Amino acid sequence: MKSNFSGQHANGFGVPFRIVILLALAWVVSPARAELSKQALREAADYSAKRRGCSLLVIQHGKPLIEEYPNGGNAGTPQKIYSGTKTFFTMAALVAAQEGLLRLDDPVWKTIGEWRGDDSKEKITVRDLMNFSDGLDPAFHLHSDQVTDRNSLAVRTPVVARKGSSFTYGPSHGQVLCEVLHRKLATHGETPYGYLKRKVLDPLGLGAVPYRADALGNPLVASGFKLTARQWSRFGLLILGNGKFDQRTIVKQDWMPQCFQGTSVNPMFGLGFWTNHTAGSGASECDIEKMLEKKWQQQDWHKRCICQSAPRDLVAAVGSGYQRLFVVPSMDLVIVRQGADAPFSDAEFLRLMLR
Repeated sequence: MKSNFSGQHANGFGVPFRIVILLALAWVVSPARAELSKQALREAADYSAKRRGCSLLVIQHGKPLIEEYPNGGNAGTPQKIYSGTKTFFTMAALVAAQEGLLRLDDPVWKTIGEWRGDDSKEKITVRDLMNFSDGLDPAFHLHSDQVTDRNSLAVRTPVVARKGSSFTYGPSHGQVLCEVLHRKLATHGETPYGYLKRKVLDPLGLGAVPYRADALGNPLVASGFKLTARQWSRFGLLILGNGKFDQRTIVKQDWMPQCFQGTSVNPMFGLGFWTNHTAGSGASECDIEKMLEKKWQQQDWHKRCICQSAPRDLVAAVGSGYQRLFVVPSMDLVIVRQGADAPFSDAEFLRLMLR
């Protein structure tokens, strides 16, 4: 099934997402604007559809190149994006930081006083929460809808590794971040989701997005959003616009590169986003979801990349069951892929698309 695309878009390149910002700015002066071929689009679309894909939307230079809804998909039906939800709260935290409500490098205990004096938690910063290097137990039980107060339970999550020594992917980090936002915003009479809606969702033209709330209304930061391909593409255009969408600045451009800086424990993961910056440097391709199925102690994120043949500035929002938002600034490109859980390879899909 095909349909026409009529959403708003923002043109222009974001700065490449590199740790050294000056080099990134120099590199962006003459970006590669490779056009995707119709044959490549067709082969990538067929690959996705054969693996239970239900939506594929590709936008280059602000124009849709392909929009298809196979396997019963529908342009107007929101789909779960699972962990793609995290990146929206990343944007909310960046807005809060640029407005002075919090500082990413402040210790969490300055907001959550219960952590003060706890040797295992006292040095954890807000940034550590956002890149999952804080050492907290993943606490997958926070996904349960039976939990009545996710924030309170997350704050009591034990530390299982020394800060900066391990990558412990799971919902605990985002839920503690939610509590930080909750306490910072309480004096302003606003909730974390309300702030996210006002500062990010509304400017993107998304309005209220379905989310998973506990009995106290706390949103599940790790998952829960439902979006159509067109809606999710707007977030991709925000990233492509380096924090600007439809000529409106949502996140200041000098804040955005922080999202895509990895850590020593996981060079592939920034502040909620996955990166491809090690491609072409001897790194091997990694199936992110298969790696995450292993216990955190067994995961190895070093010398890994999403796709060896994709540009190094490619970044991704990744949701379970191979829900994907890919953004490639050097190609002025946004790709949304949604589907049911079935065998799928990011690397093969991108190879077909970008060849």
